Amino acid sequence: MERERRVGQVLSVGDREVMHRGVSANTKWALCEEVVSPKNFPELKNDTFLRAAQGQTTRYVPVWCMRQAGRYLPEFQETRAGQDFFLTCRTPEICCELTLQPLRRFPLDAAIIFSDILVIPQALGMEVSMVPGKGPTFPEPLKEVEDLLRLRQKVDVSAELGYVFSAITLTRHRLEGRVPLIGFSGAPWTLMTYMIEGGASSTMSKAKRWLYQHVDASHRLLRLLTDVIVDYMVGQVKAGAQALQVFESHAGCLGPTQFAEFSLPYLQDISRRVKDQLKAESLEPVPMIVFAKDGHYALEELSRSDYEVVGLDWTVSPWEAREQTGNEVTLQGNMDPCALYAPKEKIDEIVKKMIEEFGTQRYIANLGHGLYPDMDPEHVRAFVEAVHKHSLNLNEHMGPALLENSS
Repeated sequence: MERERRVGQVLSVGDREVMHRGVSANTKWALCEEVVSPKNFPELKNDTFLRAAQGQTTRYVPVWCMRQAGRYLPEFQETRAGQDFFLTCRTPEICCELTLQPLRRFPLDAAIIFSDILVIPQALGMEVSMVPGKGPTFPEPLKEVEDLLRLRQKVDVSAELGYVFSAITLTRHRLEGRVPLIGFSGAPWTLMTYMIEGGASSTMSKAKRWLYQHVDASHRLLRLLTDVIVDYMVGQVKAGAQALQVFESHAGCLGPTQFAEFSLPYLQDISRRVKDQLKAESLEPVPMIVFAKDGHYALEELSRSDYEVVGLDWTVSPWEAREQTGNEVTLQGNMDPCALYAPKEKIDEIVKKMIEEFGTQRYIANLGHGLYPDMDPEHVRAFVEAVHKHSLNLNEHMGPALLENSS
């Protein structure tokens, strides 16, 4: 009975006291985890996000937010109090709880599993820690070509990243079909930058030096990362993920020439191989999203990279994005996250303009980047509700035929 009572609940005061003592907290959460199987999932009740991703007609514009499970939520901070970040990532029960928290507050149309892109370098054998006030830190980053020998050349993703798969399966069941669940991974170039820089960097100069001085070694590392990412993303689908997003967060540090050599081919390889592997294993295909932040110079190429959705940051206009992508893919984005600091009335105006410029079809509303820790949850609610309100109004003005096609 204790297991049944505790599953899916936010930590109590007593639990927080246990968590401050470290490992015992993880043990307590582990004891209350359910043993769940990646099958017999509840029927999906809201497929608006998936329909939009697949280019189908929708009654309204679906919306979710990058980093929607994050520190801006008081309950998120309460759940994670005193807990090491990557220990949290390795605890499926807590990942599930964090994933569900924004769904309890806001009428979002998708959930994204709580995890981190840097679990892949960890799976390759690198040590990564999350240092308060500093961010991700690699005590021993890759400095010389010979350091590639330190990396596992073959990764068993089930053994090294099975905790992510368990979190996805558990969350998929706990969602009870409310909305689809998104899995994700960092892209090869973005992961490479962290592994060489040793953490965050404004210039990525150490990683870019490799592109000029160690071209072959750079491609060797990017191929290794691609191999792991493909297996990892297929594993997420097997575990229950209903869509996948690839984060090329550091595309802006590359110009068009370097992007075409060191990023785009690997992004294309990931989408092609994931789809091929899912087909080979008789698994249903899932829509894939590519988000190359500051990669507006490559939108046309990205739209032809076999991803159903291209994510946008706020530095590109909707009409320009539509023009470059030829309306061949669904677009996702792209409100400036800092617009959430505006009064709610202004947020409503910004969203209305954004919806009008993108249109209501082949479109998923999101921010141009993730939510920041100091944002007001009520302003996030204003954003989400404004997307639904204005897109419904626009669709109603377009006539009943559109609404009938979306049912």
